[in-house]
Amino acid sequence: MLIFYTAGESHGRGVFTFLDGLPAGLKVDRDLIDADLARRQKGYGRGGRMAIEKDEVDVLSGIRGGFTLGSPVLMAVWNRDFENWKDTMDPWDIAPGRELFTPRPGHADLAGAARFHHHDLRNVLERSSARETAGRVAAGGLLRSLLQQLGISAHSWVIRIGDASYEGGFDREQRDLSSVFCPDPHTTVSMERVIDAVKDSGDTIGGEFKVVIEGLPAGIGSYTQWDQRLDTQISSHLMSIPGIKAVQIGKGIDCGRMPGSLVHDEIITSRPVARNSNNAGGMEGGVSNGEPIEVTCTMKPIPTLKKGLETIDIRDGSKARAQYERSDHCAVPAASVVGEAMIIIAVSKAVLSSFTSPTMEGLEMAFASQRAYWESL
Repeated sequence: MLIFYTAGESHGRGVFTFLDGLPAGLKVDRDLIDADLARRQKGYGRGGRMAIEKDEVDVLSGIRGGFTLGSPVLMAVWNRDFENWKDTMDPWDIAPGRELFTPRPGHADLAGAARFHHHDLRNVLERSSARETAGRVAAGGLLRSLLQQLGISAHSWVIRIGDASYEGGFDREQRDLSSVFCPDPHTTVSMERVIDAVKDSGDTIGGEFKVVIEGLPAGIGSYTQWDQRLDTQISSHLMSIPGIKAVQIGKGIDCGRMPGSLVHDEIITSRPVARNSNNAGGMEGGVSNGEPIEVTCTMKPIPTLKKGLETIDIRDGSKARAQYERSDHCAVPAASVVGEAMIIIAVSKAVLSSFTSPTMEGLEMAFASQRAYWESL
C-alpha cells in the first residue's frame, strides 16, 4: 500500500513529501519532478510569490543513485521566502506583528480556528495555504516515473476560465506554449482578457481543467468494497485540491440529462475490446475499463481579494474587512498541474494495491501479465 503525506507551512522552511510503499529499483527522473514543479509556478494571473520561489526537489531519504531503495522517500521543496518570515515562523520564539484576527471568507481561517481552537488565524492559513500543493506535485513527479515505466501517461489542460472556454482536444506543444495551459491560441487570448478584467477590478476568477490518464489497462480498482473503487480514489484525490468544488468523471452531470441509450458506451469488436465512445470516463463499476481515464475539475475563484470581503474580528466579534494576503488573481492553470499530480498519486496507489511486489522488476512482470490478459480479450 502506498502511503502519501505532506508537511510544512507556506512561509516555513519548506514543504515536505513523504512516500512509503514504493517498490525498490524504480528509476527516478529528477528532471520530471523539477519540470512539474516549474510548471506549477507558471500561469497567467499568478501572484508575486512565484517571483520569489524557484521550486526544485531535494531528496532527503529513500533514493540512492537515482533508484528507490524500498524504504520511505522523504523530499523537500525549500521556501526561499522563509528568509523574510523566519522571525514570524520560528518554531520556538516568534516576533509579533503578523498575527491575523479577521478570517477571510472562502478560506479555512474561521473553520480551522474552530477545529484547533487557534486565536491567531496565521496558525491556520500557513498550513491551509495552496503552497502545500508543491509537495503534492513533487510526489506526482516522482510517481510519474513509476507510471511511465508501466506504459501509463498523465496530462491536463485548462478548458475554461470565467466565460472563456475551449472544447477541443489535447495538444501538448500548444498547451505548453499557452500562458494559461489551454491548447488553443485564440482561447488563450480570451482567457487572458478575463483574468485582466478581474485583476483591474481587484477581483479573482475560477474555471475548469481536464485531466486524463492513458495506457491504463482494464482491471485496475475494485467493485468489491466502496473505498477500493478507482473512481472513489480518483475523485477524492482531486477533490482534495484547494479550491476544487466539483469533480466530474467522463460526461459527468450531462449523464443526468441524457437517455441511457446515449450514455452507455457500446462494446465493439476489436482486440483488445474497445468502445464506440468514452462517456464513462474510462471506469465502470469502480474498475478501469481500458479506455482513457477522463476527469473534469471545477475550481472556485481564489478567496483572497484585494478589496476584502466583510468579516469579523474574532477577538471581539466586531465588523471588519478581510485582510489581504499576497495572492493570485487566477490559479486554474497551476491547479491543472496539481490535478495531474493527484490523479497520478491515486492511480499509483491503485496499481500498487493491485500488484503487490517489493521490487520494480516484480511489479513490471505482474503488470505485464495483466496487460497481456486484457489485450487477449
